[in-house]
Amino acid sequence: MAEKNPDKGYIALLGWALGAIEAAEKFDRRFVVVAPEWAEDYCQQHDIPYVPWNFERLNDRSMEIAETLKNMGVDVAVPLFEEVVEWAGAINSVLMGNPRLHGQAVLFRDKALMKRRAQLGGIRVGIFEEAHEKDDVYRFFKRVNQTLLKLDGDVDDPIHLKAFDKAGCLGHRMIRSAEEIEQIPESEYPLLMESHLDGWEFAVEAWIWDGKIQFLNISEYVTLGYSVFVPATPELESWRHLITQQIELLIKTFDIQFGQIHPEYFVTSDGTMYFGEVAYRPPGFKAFELIERAYGFNAYQASMLVFDPKTTEEEVKAFFPTPVIDAKGYAGCFGVYPRKRVVSQLEIPEEVANHEYFDRHELTAPLQETVTKRNAFGTHWGLVFYFGDDPHRMRDWLKHNEELDFYV
Repeated sequence: MAEKNPDKGYIALLGWALGAIEAAEKFDRRFVVVAPEWAEDYCQQHDIPYVPWNFERLNDRSMEIAETLKNMGVDVAVPLFEEVVEWAGAINSVLMGNPRLHGQAVLFRDKALMKRRAQLGGIRVGIFEEAHEKDDVYRFFKRVNQTLLKLDGDVDDPIHLKAFDKAGCLGHRMIRSAEEIEQIPESEYPLLMESHLDGWEFAVEAWIWDGKIQFLNISEYVTLGYSVFVPATPELESWRHLITQQIELLIKTFDIQFGQIHPEYFVTSDGTMYFGEVAYRPPGFKAFELIERAYGFNAYQASMLVFDPKTTEEEVKAFFPTPVIDAKGYAGCFGVYPRKRVVSQLEIPEEVANHEYFDRHELTAPLQETVTKRNAFGTHWGLVFYFGDDPHRMRDWLKHNEELDFYV
């Protein structure tokens, strides 16, 4: 474990991510992991500072963890996944004596409130509404298509359904017809409904310190829910100036002074940008690992740096590289989902194993033979990682992966 600097912040990592813990061990900040009781044995075995806490729901004891950490001398809590973002806001409001931080975290967790705040800040969003039952979805689907002046016989424009408070693609469905609405389980309500936005969808990972962007990465989606790579192609990077302006507007609208954000946007051919959503935590699809592979800096350590109230401007400037220019290459990953309904074994395709961009994979043998129908985005069986020097070749290769069988 790296030597810790007592003059720097003491950081609480909320949740469980081995990558974050390993990064913290190698960083010069003191840290403690706040995680459920099942993590206790592992932490004891590996001498990891640990405080047990159940994050399942905010309750009468919610203040207890904030007071515990405050008494330990902790300076800031860093959320590692979506479900602890609100906890981090509540804890930081106590640690930093700033009640607004909890309200801000609620905006990051509730997608409907988030979109309303974005609208108030002058950010472009699509049409959206909450749904509490199937009839709400039928009405919204019909109204959106009436607004688009669809006639009888025209193909309906799709709508998107999203869980209010789940990460990324979890609970995300695209509805293309009224018949598909019947397939939505009652357990998924209430949910958020959105109109479909045509355009180039991409994500941003931005580290903010002192209310300003310190590093901005653009992640290019090849196919949503399947593949992504960093840095983006020159074509998408050509919008960087416009994208930076939008992130600055987002920072102002949500009053973000520090931390790491992961927003998603659409850009149309004429440069109009639409806001999708924003998360105040590390992105999915191992994007932090992709960024480290491309640039060499540890993205978890970057987050600890910008969250720490005792960080100096000199530290921040020395830590971050120059976007795109300092990248050593292009890092991408593909989320594998079996294409066959019945599978018996994992078999890496020869053209994958022999491809010069192939880095590694995290696929395991199938636990079941029958493949469940994919009814939402984001339910891949594991990731395959690539690294190379040509963004267009990376993009085309990731797209080609959709035609390959990894499970047979």
